[in-house]
Amino acid sequence: MPNTNDTNENQLKRSMKSRHLFMISLGGVIGTGLFLSSGYTISQAGPGGTILAYLVGGLIMYLVMLCLGELTVAMPVTGSFQTYATKYIGPATGFTIGLMYWLTWVVTVGSEFTASGLLMQRWFPNTSVWMWSAVFAILIFLLNSFSVKIFAETEFWFSGIKIITIILFIVLGGSAMLGFIPMDDRASAPMLSNFTADGGLFPNGLLPVFMAMISVNFAFSGTELIGIAAGESENPEKDVPRSIRNVIWRTMFFFVGAIFVLSGLISWEEAGVIESPFVMVFDNIGIPYAADIMNFVIITALLSVANSGLYASTRMLWSLSNEKMISSFFGKITSNGVPLNALVISMAVACLSLLSSVFAPDTVYVVLVAISGFAVVVVWIGIVLSQYMFRKHFLKMGGDIKNLKFRTPLYPFVPIAACVLCLASCIGLAFDASQRIALYCGVPFIILCYLFYYMKNRGNTNQINSYNETDDYIRNIK
Repeated sequence: MPNTNDTNENQLKRSMKSRHLFMISLGGVIGTGLFLSSGYTISQAGPGGTILAYLVGGLIMYLVMLCLGELTVAMPVTGSFQTYATKYIGPATGFTIGLMYWLTWVVTVGSEFTASGLLMQRWFPNTSVWMWSAVFAILIFLLNSFSVKIFAETEFWFSGIKIITIILFIVLGGSAMLGFIPMDDRASAPMLSNFTADGGLFPNGLLPVFMAMISVNFAFSGTELIGIAAGESENPEKDVPRSIRNVIWRTMFFFVGAIFVLSGLISWEEAGVIESPFVMVFDNIGIPYAADIMNFVIITALLSVANSGLYASTRMLWSLSNEKMISSFFGKITSNGVPLNALVISMAVACLSLLSSVFAPDTVYVVLVAISGFAVVVVWIGIVLSQYMFRKHFLKMGGDIKNLKFRTPLYPFVPIAACVLCLASCIGLAFDASQRIALYCGVPFIILCYLFYYMKNRGNTNQINSYNETDDYIRNIK
């Protein structure tokens, strides 16, 4: 099988183990969206509405990952869905998806450093937020600059802390809800009373569930990191399918289990005014220093997301260069297999987005965050369309699906259903005034990416033909 990673003189190293691949994808999902923002979602959609939204969001994630699995096992390249979109949809689409995904992560990385600095003020109130942001930025940059093995090992432990915390929360919180552990501010166990009181499961109707879907999809974003990391995995044909299956079910368990316990212990009317519902539950159970413990865990979660985000944005920039869509400057690799130029530029832009959050909070930063959030769903749509086109072209060339080591089941229903559900999530943005800016900024940004690509490559037939290298991949699979 031809692989740009293997034939390029600036090749990346396949040194990531199966446990790294699994924890990177799982850790990339579990972040502040669960630890901090879940209370707000419960207050808007109610206990039943929130669980329904997370179940539907998990279904979308499941369908997208099934599509990504087939592509990644057949073609384990670091560019992943950017490369697949380039080959099977068109180079302009691949360029747009790659650029949007890169922008998603660099903006996120900058905001994670700022949030980490703010949280450190709990213990060091007299120190500047910028000092801690700079310390964390340097730390994450160094972890990514030495080798992919160091990055992967660090992310393994970062993710482990978050997972242990969620498991403890589900076990202890579930025990408190059922009355096995007493809570400080309750005479008796709430059992399922919070699911039936004050308006029941859907106190505000079904519209808030629909409006919450885009936020829930953002919460599940990060699982697609499996595709990015597969190009540096030791054994992608074995590791990727195993990681996808494990990540899907464990992510669903962690998210839905935690939301169920939160909804059972905190009324939906109370949830929206709590900074972190996890802190409140641990506090009420009587765990010493609960707020400090959760502060540490949340900082770990922030740094984990920043670590994965810097890795993903660096590899995506390298992939765009490897596909000759941007300057070859970004494709240079160190002797340890790190695309250092792409790493430096990604970190620099991340720091610019961090600065804009202070100097222009109502303009530049809001626009960047809106585009990056919208981009997640656009990337998912690109993944499922790429799989649809790949399978169609594979069959057209006489391929036998039995030769695919990982097959998306129920083709073409799965990619079509995933695409429809993703589009429905985007439409939900139009009903929420606070999120509508994502459409106003995201759609024009996509149009600009296409226009820029076609203007830049006007007359360049090598970049217009999306199937130049496709047949080689498929012939090798047959």
